[in-house]
Amino acid sequence: MNKDEFQGGARYVGGKVEKAVGDTVNSRNWQVDGVVDQVAGGAQNLYGRAKSAIEDAVDGAPELADKIGSEAREAGDRAADAARRAASTAQASAKDAPVLWALGAAAIGYGLAWLVHGQRD
Repeated sequence: MNKDEFQGGARYVGGKVEKAVGDTVNSRNWQVDGVVDQVAGGAQNLYGRAKSAIEDAVDGAPELADKIGSEAREAGDRAADAARRAASTAQASAKDAPVLWALGAAAIGYGLAWLVHGQRD
């Protein structure tokens, strides 16, 4: 908790008390002053909380950067392994390609012959 959080919280509580007293004694000035202090205290408290959050983020940045870097390296290693496996699979498929082309050509030739000559009884 920093100074702004503490002072803003105290001013907010003071404003609540001031407004309650203004409500009790039916004093419009005390009520307005209480609401103004509540709003100002809340804003100062919010500013202090934001300031603390930013300080925490800055303090944690080196650890976060190290974690992101190690995860990125691991992801890169996994991608490189996957690329190596895909390349070896592609090479194996390329070796089998002539056989597949010959089988495909034979199937197409048989289909064309069947269409041209039709079925024989």
